[in-house]
Amino acid sequence: MKKQFVLITGASQGIGKALAELFLAQDYQVVGTSRSGNIAISHPSFQAMALDLTQMESIKTFEAQIASKDSKFGLLINNAGIGPDLGTSVPEEKSFDQTFDVNVKGQVFFTEAMIKHLAPSAKLINVSSKMGSIEQCVGTDSVAYRMSKTALNMYTKILTNRFAGQFQIATLHPGWVRTNISGDNTKGRYAPEESAAMIFDFVCSNFKTGIFWNVETNSACDW
Repeated sequence: MKKQFVLITGASQGIGKALAELFLAQDYQVVGTSRSGNIAISHPSFQAMALDLTQMESIKTFEAQIASKDSKFGLLINNAGIGPDLGTSVPEEKSFDQTFDVNVKGQVFFTEAMIKHLAPSAKLINVSSKMGSIEQCVGTDSVAYRMSKTALNMYTKILTNRFAGQFQIATLHPGWVRTNISGDNTKGRYAPEESAAMIFDFVCSNFKTGIFWNVETNSACDW
């Protein structure tokens, strides 16, 4: 039986790396991306590839490399993301631009480039955050990060409408994970491996397309 192909962005560390290792352990063929193309995973079914979501040329080069492989992905997990303004109260122009370049513009145009490389009935997962939920927002901090995740949620909804009956699509909150995305996240409730396990269970389920899912509570998240 041919192994199913999985594409995971931001796989050099944190949740992305833990996801790549988990899918490999479950006998998937995995392509993982990082800006440098260097990922500390050694496995015969793993390929590391360079991708810089802030550079359209990098996305075009990546797409051309994927096209040359003539393979279709059964699963795309848009995990790469940044949060330079996490915990700050007032938006700052440079970090605002950086956040939207990666979390919104890069995600959108990378996904658009990959759609033609998805297998029929493929699953497309956008890793978002409950910090992007308008209904749940009570804070005044992390303006760019919150707004970028809200925008990503809208893109998920648009994709759901556009590919109804063709792909299974979802956006999810991965829990408060111990990563280096910000100082506070080093105190997170979950190790990357724990979050990856929850994400894996959701991805492998027959979830409702278009849902915003909180893997921490195992329930739908308010938009």
